[in-house]
This record gives sequence, C-alpha cells and structure tokens, in this order.
Amino acid sequence: QVQLVESGGGLVQAGGSLRLACAASGSIFLRNMGWYRQFPGKERELVARFTVTGNTDYVDSVKGRFTISTDNSKNTVYLQMNSLNPEDTAVYFCNAAWGTFFPWGQGTQVTVSS
Repeated sequence: QVQLVESGGGLVQAGGSLRLACAASGSIFLRNMGWYRQFPGKERELVARFTVTGNTDYVDSVKGRFTISTDNSKNTVYLQMNSLNPEDTAVYFCNAAWGTFFPWGQGTQVTVSS
C-alpha cells in the first residue's frame, strides 16, 4: 500500500520561503500528484498539480509564488513556496490530483507570521 509522508513545514515570517517534500513509498506516477492544503475548519483544497498534458496548474492565490516539481530518483514530489503570507498558514498534504486518492499522510504544518 502506498504511504505518503509530507515534511518541510515550519514557522516562517511573511515574505519567506519553504520547500515541502512528499516522499512516497511504493510505485506511483508522480506526475499524477498534487499538493493540497487545509485551513482550520475547512475542507482540503487543491493548490498545485500536474495536468494530464504534463504542465502545472495552480490555484489563483498561489500562482507565481508556488512551484510543484518531482524527483523520480527519490520518488518525491516537492512544493517550493516563495513570498509566503499569513493567508498561506495551513496544513499541507500531497495526494493524487485526479482519480483515486491514496491514504492521506499526516500533512505538514506551515505557519506564516506577519
């Protein structure tokens, strides 16, 4: 069974950067993956993903600031987050961007202070 382990979150000041990592155990198609975030009391939202054509797609609020990428040798998906602002504070998860979800990992907390 595939397991997803997210890491790289933390506390950062507004304007700072973080790089999140999602390490997958088992064989998965990394270009099928996306990054989600969940605000307190809200449902998870998809913020970054690879499209079926191999391009990338982002929710408007993170366009130009976040970048999704993969490292096949490490079976890992990354989310580079720049110019962070307090509205980015959330728990971040990775999972399939379409089709059937894998079991959700524990996520990684990102907190941006003003």
